[in-house]
Amino acid sequence: MPGNRLAPIREKIRLRQYDMTAHAAEEMAEDNLDIFDIEQAVLNGRLAKIEKDDPRGTKYVIEGIGTDQATPVGVVGRFTGEERYLIITVYVVTERQR
Repeated sequence: MPGNRLAPIREKIRLRQYDMTAHAAEEMAEDNLDIFDIEQAVLNGRLAKIEKDDPRGTKYVIEGIGTDQATPVGVVGRFTGEERYLIITVYVVTERQR
């Protein structure tokens, strides 16, 4: 899966086989994002980073553009098993984070 790590994540998003933590929902509201911005960012974004140091599992950081075609959105998530993908947090990407 080296060259195509985004494919299984995108599939979970397309099939609505994902969950969102309360923290992610709070961050989404604070940054004036909605679920469509998050889905758009994952479906059309790029894999910015893979973090393997968390004992709960590998985290994938995806950066894409929201539905307004202007807002840079970051989405951090992990697989919770074969059936679900968990969105841990979301944020508007700033120049400092790039």
